[in-house]
Amino acid sequence: MKKFISSKIGFFTIATLLLWFKSYFTYVAEFNLDIQNTMQQFLLFINPLSSALIFLGIALFARGKRVGIYIIAIQFLMSLFLYANVVFYRFNSDFITLPVLTQTSNFGSLGGSIASLATWTDIVYAFDIIILIALYMWSRSNWSLERMNVKKPALIIITGVVVFSINLGLAEADRPQLLKRTFDRNYIVKYLGAYNFAIYDAIQNLKSSTQRVLADSSDVTEVENYTKNKFAEPNEQLFGIAEGKNIIKIHLESFQSFLIDYELHGEEVTPFLNSLVHDQAENFTYYENFFHQTEQGKTADAEFILDNSLYGLPQGAAFVTKSGNTYQSLPAILKQRQNYTNAIFHGDSKSFWNRDEIYKKFAIDHFFDDTYYDMSEGQVINYGLKDKPFFEESMPLLETLDQPFYAHLLTLTHHHPYLIDEEDATIAPAETGDGSVDRYFQTARYLDESLEQFFLDLKEAGLYEDSVILIYGDHYGISDNHNRAMSEIIGEEITPFKYAQLQRVPLMIKVPGVKGKGLVDDYTGQIDIMPTLLHLLGIRAQDYIQFGTDIFSEGHKDFVAFRNGDFITPEYSFIKDVFYDTDSGEELEPTDDMLKMKENIQHELELSDKVLQGDLLRFYSPNDEWEDVDSSDYFYGDGSSYLKEHGIIKKPDISDEDFSSEVEQQTDENSELDSNVEQPTE
Repeated sequence: MKKFISSKIGFFTIATLLLWFKSYFTYVAEFNLDIQNTMQQFLLFINPLSSALIFLGIALFARGKRVGIYIIAIQFLMSLFLYANVVFYRFNSDFITLPVLTQTSNFGSLGGSIASLATWTDIVYAFDIIILIALYMWSRSNWSLERMNVKKPALIIITGVVVFSINLGLAEADRPQLLKRTFDRNYIVKYLGAYNFAIYDAIQNLKSSTQRVLADSSDVTEVENYTKNKFAEPNEQLFGIAEGKNIIKIHLESFQSFLIDYELHGEEVTPFLNSLVHDQAENFTYYENFFHQTEQGKTADAEFILDNSLYGLPQGAAFVTKSGNTYQSLPAILKQRQNYTNAIFHGDSKSFWNRDEIYKKFAIDHFFDDTYYDMSEGQVINYGLKDKPFFEESMPLLETLDQPFYAHLLTLTHHHPYLIDEEDATIAPAETGDGSVDRYFQTARYLDESLEQFFLDLKEAGLYEDSVILIYGDHYGISDNHNRAMSEIIGEEITPFKYAQLQRVPLMIKVPGVKGKGLVDDYTGQIDIMPTLLHLLGIRAQDYIQFGTDIFSEGHKDFVAFRNGDFITPEYSFIKDVFYDTDSGEELEPTDDMLKMKENIQHELELSDKVLQGDLLRFYSPNDEWEDVDSSDYFYGDGSSYLKEHGIIKKPDISDEDFSSEVEQQTDENSELDSNVEQPTE
């Protein structure tokens, strides 16, 4: 045995088998890859082998005992990559891409969320490394110091390439145009494996990085023609009805629509939001078939889509990877056309999701980040400032803005892993045994209560009646890794079709002078918000490159495209290569019209990608008056000077007890000084 291990090929064989079987075990145990036939099962089993042969085979070119060290090092790196995907997938139901790895500035804020996704049983993912180290230490005295004949490692690597070629051929036979047409990373991992997907992803990113260099003004013509043909004429009665009105946009973090009217333990989870849906006196219109369209960028994708009417990227987040692009965003248009003041409110670090850079491209005048808020202990949980103090402390900042203003407020507390302090929880958790799902309802209630108080404050400040108020959900809160618990919550099995239907998020809008319609069953998505708001303000969306259509228009296009190429219409849905009846969930044989819609969705996504990858808006001018946004005109400094300038007192970052003592001490000192001042006589 010792002789076999120290023969280098023997040690390599053991390492290859360990990595191969660990990878397959991980695919089956951790990833929901929707295996549908024997061929897919075989490909899932075989696809780690080619990667193991190629990458571990490289170590065989080393001399002597270094072969063993290099094999262990490569095994460790590949295992680390695999485990990182495991943790990432547990929340995102997705795989790590190269653009995600460039978002390292976010990692510091993700610590608590990542920790909640790891379990003690994950030590199993290190067993192969431990075994290899033990075997190497036991046998290293027998290792030859000579270099292996280069023909052997070369043959092993060639074998790996042949195995991959066979793998790819079988995959293409089962899934034609796998690498050309699919936007879904689950398919590529299922057919080719996580390691080969990483190589494919790197090639795709290299390809996309060259598109900007090769792009020219002619490339935008096809996109312009498509968006102008898709344009829906505005509703004549509503066009311009909100011109000059403030816009207050409220971002509900991780909030899915099934929470509306949901009762837990006999209580409404979100009584205030429910009242906005059903109380016509509030004049809100609620779109019950509004879907998020985000991908890996999640919250950043939602912001990007709503403010640009462009789809997010298939990998990573445009906020990070395309922050140098030219944009013609909603805030920039409002600023140039109607002299709006633009502001973002967010109780977290300004660098998270690269916001302090991308907002400059959107012509955001004020970015009220965590330096404007009291971030002392007790005020903060999970990702940042709690929602109640966030809204409370945002009010005086909101009142400093010159009107009309565009104000976007992003909440934080209702975010995975849905942590909440005991004193803030006003409803008992669910009882599924899944911590994230059980706490989800508690943080949703907390968010609901914070909104209710904020609305009272808006009314008291005189900002409620005369403002457009838009409330929207950014993305799902419960991923398909929690289907067992969610099936208990909604009382039915979570199939791929049902999971797609659960991607509904709230959309509520109040327009001054317009009677709300209550519940509306039109199908719409985040891509449609920007043209809708432009038309309410009397600005024709047709002048701009936008892929959405006005939700109030009779010509609104009522299909919702997801970033992976799936889509939903009122009549039918296309989910994971299967057509379903949208009402019943029954599988359908596709008609020519359905297949044509599938091609149209893919074409629309590709055109949006061209805009971003080629930075095509630098070649496009909406009108003669348009001026590209100069990011050097914007600077987001520390909040202290702004607060001082506007007379806003922020409690210092010390404990409440210390703050109270300091205030009392200062009060006593002031009283003593006052007593020593000579009082004026009559």
